[in-house]
Amino acid sequence: MREMLRKAKLLKPIKVAKNSIRRDDYFANAYRIDLPLDSTPDHVWQHIFSQKWKASRHLWDRKLYLIGDNLRLLTTPNQFEEKLAWVEHIVNETNKAIDEHNRAVRREEGRERRIKKEFDKQEQLDEQAKLEMFWDVLRKRFA
Repeated sequence: MREMLRKAKLLKPIKVAKNSIRRDDYFANAYRIDLPLDSTPDHVWQHIFSQKWKASRHLWDRKLYLIGDNLRLLTTPNQFEEKLAWVEHIVNETNKAIDEHNRAVRREEGRERRIKKEFDKQEQLDEQAKLEMFWDVLRKRFA
């Protein structure tokens, strides 16, 4: 059975004084901005997140990496507010996929419970039939 997954969210409000913003060592005019998450995402969340941001059409002027419980945005200063909105969008889309996964798990668990309930009921009926057979034999033999 598949398991329920946890979502990860950007911490809000961001503590600007503690937020790490540094000039990038490799790309000219680029900055590294660490955005804290509320937890370290599991491997499934990470995989979905990676798919979502790589599928984005905004890859030419920004990169996004998951490092522990932080998202690292590597970007130029141009249109920074729009880029932050994009990061939130990617996180929200990832969490929507996690919600869909969890709904599927709940549906699967419900089906499994119904099947088990039907199986248990059939076992109970079979057991009752065996007991009836014993009682019938006893009645015929000792009546």
